[in-house]
Amino acid sequence: MLRSIRLDAVLVQAVIAGALSFAHLHDLAAAAGQTGWKAWAYPVSVDLLLVAAWRRLRTARRDRSAWTWFVIALAASLGANVATAGLLDLDQVPAWLRILVAGWPALAFLGGTLLVHTPAEPATPVQPVDDEPAAPEVEMHRTDDPDPASPAPSAPELAPAPPPPVPTPAPVVPAALLDHARKIADAHRASTGTPMPADALSARLGLPAPMVDAIAAQLQLT
Repeated sequence: MLRSIRLDAVLVQAVIAGALSFAHLHDLAAAAGQTGWKAWAYPVSVDLLLVAAWRRLRTARRDRSAWTWFVIALAASLGANVATAGLLDLDQVPAWLRILVAGWPALAFLGGTLLVHTPAEPATPVQPVDDEPAAPEVEMHRTDDPDPASPAPSAPELAPAPPPPVPTPAPVVPAALLDHARKIADAHRASTGTPMPADALSARLGLPAPMVDAIAAQLQLT
């Protein structure tokens, strides 16, 4: 069974780095006044927030809140490592650092809650170019070709032209009627000085219009 366990150099490196970072965070929290189990809880909260932000970034890389909490947790871890490297006197920790250490639990709780309970946007799957549906083939048929089975359309039959109107012959005016009409027209001309109108002659004689037109044409009346 021991032979089946293989040591991975990367895994060993991660365990060593995690242990050192865990110890630096513990020492900084203890120097800032957090004694007992509280000093050991600070490294756990920093690492858990870092892991939660990293898992959030794997599912939603464009989530700004995940990047924000990842940077905050990374700054807390790096800051503790740098502060315990001899740049800070752990026997006389400044007041601002004590404030940061004391306020870290509330900040870590807020960040972890937001990362867990904020819904992630579903990633839009990218369709490969080869899987795009091909355009449907459209079969086109010409409709202008005549169907050999159908009979050819016959030419429309032209209606016969109507016969030309037969001119109506002018009625024959008797000579006596013509002399009577001439006398009436001459009397009208003598009394008025103007030719007698045809409609006045028609009213005077009481004849049909064709007969009056024939008389007016012979007498040259208007």
